[in-house]
Amino acid sequence: MEQRTVGASGLRVSRLGLGTLTWGRGTDGDEAAAQLAAFVDAGGTLVDTSSAYGDGMAQRILAELLDDVVPRDQLVLSGSSGIDTSKLGEGRVDCSRGGLLTQLDATLRELGTDHLDVWQVATWDPQTPVDEVAATLDYAVTSGRVRYVGVRGYLGWQLATAATAATRGARLVSTQVEYSLLARGVEEELIPAATYHGAGVFAAVPLAGGVLTGKYRGGVPVDSRGADEVHAEEVRHYLTESAVRVVDAVVTAADGLGTSPLAVALAWVRDRPGVASTLVGARDLAQLTGVLVAEELELPPAIAAALDDVSA
Repeated sequence: MEQRTVGASGLRVSRLGLGTLTWGRGTDGDEAAAQLAAFVDAGGTLVDTSSAYGDGMAQRILAELLDDVVPRDQLVLSGSSGIDTSKLGEGRVDCSRGGLLTQLDATLRELGTDHLDVWQVATWDPQTPVDEVAATLDYAVTSGRVRYVGVRGYLGWQLATAATAATRGARLVSTQVEYSLLARGVEEELIPAATYHGAGVFAAVPLAGGVLTGKYRGGVPVDSRGADEVHAEEVRHYLTESAVRVVDAVVTAADGLGTSPLAVALAWVRDRPGVASTLVGARDLAQLTGVLVAEELELPPAIAAALDDVSA
C-alpha cells in the first residue's frame, strides 16, 4: 500500500487507514484481530481510535491486540481528546489543558503504550482559549506523550485560528473530517485552509455510511448501519434525491470499469488534493477484504471528472 506524507510534516502513513468505530459494537475481539492482521499484511499503518468509540470498548480491544497480533512499532496510532466520556453514555466538550491531558493519559494507559503517533483535538471548544489548546499540544509533544498533533471536525476558520496559534510550538499536521462524494462542503474553506497551513487531511466516512456502495438503492437492508438504531440517523441524512443521482453515477462507473461502487467511491476521495489518508471501518473481515482489494483501483481522469461534476 502506498505511503504518503501528512501535510508539510515528515509523518508518513498508509493512504488507507483502519477505523475502529465499530469495534466493541458489532465487531468483537476476534474479528478485530483478523482485521488488524489483514490490514497490516496489506501494507496499512494508520489506525484510528478514540475513547468515544464503542463506549471505550474500541480502545480496550485494540490494547489487547498491540504486540500480540501486530507489533506496536509497525502502526501509526491516531487518537483524540477533547470530549470527556468518563461518564458512560455522556460526552462533554472539555479542551482545557487539564481536560486534554487527563484524557490523553487515560488513553495511553488504556492502550498500554507510552505515546500516540498522532493526537488530535476532537472538537472546537469555545470555552477554552485557543492559545491554551496550542500550548497543551506543544507540551504533549515536548513531554514525549505524542509525536504529531492535529484536529478533528474543525471548520475552516477554526483550523486557521488553531494553526496560527500553534506556530509558536508543535504545528498542526492533520485535520480529520468527513469527506466523500456526498459530503464535499469541506472543499470550500476547510481544505484550502489546511493546505495553506500545511495540514494533511484524514478523510473520514468516505463511503457516506455505506450509501455510496449502492446497498441502499432498493431500501434499507436489515443487516446494514441504516437499520441499526445507534447509527441509523448517520445514514438517513445521505438518503436524498441528489444523493440518488450521485450513487447512480458511481454504480455506472463501477459497471464500466468492472469493479465495485465501493472501489470507485473510495478511489475518488482517496486521491483528492490534500488527502493524506482515507479512513475506512468494517464490520467484519469480509468487508475489510473488499476495501483492501478496492484500494488498488486508480480512477481514469475522465471518470473522476464526471463524478466531480455530478456530485458538485
